[in-house]
Amino acid sequence: MENLVEVKDVSFTYDVRPVLQRINMTVPRGKVVTIMGLSGCGKTTLLRLIAGWLKPTAGEVRVAGRATHELTHDEIYEMRRKMGMLFQFGALFTDMSVFDNVAFPLREHTGLPESMIRDLVMMKLHAVGLRGVHRRMPAELSGGMQRRVALARAIALDPLLIMYDEPFTALDPISFSAIGHVIRRLNDTLGATSIVVTHDVQETLPIVDYVYFMSDGAVVAQGTPDDIRNSREPFVHQFVWGEIDGPMAFHYPGAPYREELRLEPAHG
Repeated sequence: MENLVEVKDVSFTYDVRPVLQRINMTVPRGKVVTIMGLSGCGKTTLLRLIAGWLKPTAGEVRVAGRATHELTHDEIYEMRRKMGMLFQFGALFTDMSVFDNVAFPLREHTGLPESMIRDLVMMKLHAVGLRGVHRRMPAELSGGMQRRVALARAIALDPLLIMYDEPFTALDPISFSAIGHVIRRLNDTLGATSIVVTHDVQETLPIVDYVYFMSDGAVVAQGTPDDIRNSREPFVHQFVWGEIDGPMAFHYPGAPYREELRLEPAHG
């Protein structure tokens, strides 16, 4: 199967701080792939590299066969028209109605007449179950509804690639299920390819085709959802089942606690 996204030996450094280390990853066309890991492991940085917002320090990222770091500014802009991005907290324009939020990319990137834009906006809102709120402002919606409006905006241009950055953050259980269902259904209906960056295991495994686990800027495990559920890799097992004890420590490394509190050593 042809790969839409290929990440080959990619490393990335902010100033002198290494963030990603020799990442290798493929995302086949038509599939939903998730990148999992704790906050700060480099997941969102990897999305930014795929979108062309950042350039790798080493290695290359290819989207539809083209190395993103070799593209001109105009070529990057053209490539992004074929991508949809759902940001972590929706990032809706607060002073625009729901309708105008979804219409924004259509007005920005196409020369379509308003009559056609209206039909397309209503189709996208219908796809996420929110056609009835098109006149409302974002502040009038719940967090889950705002996320669904943001998803309608992300698919406004029928993108080849849809990227989700922590789509389940701060949602109630019903919204969790709704967003997960919509992600899978939209991918299959649109014939798109999706990358879901998340740390929410139980909500994500039922809707994806393949999983990459990251830790400290590197891919430490990968496989199908069943492979991940049944993994005996200590890191993966701890993450999937939410166990306290394991290779991932709760405390960030630091000086001995007694020294930090300026306590004298205990005398026996």
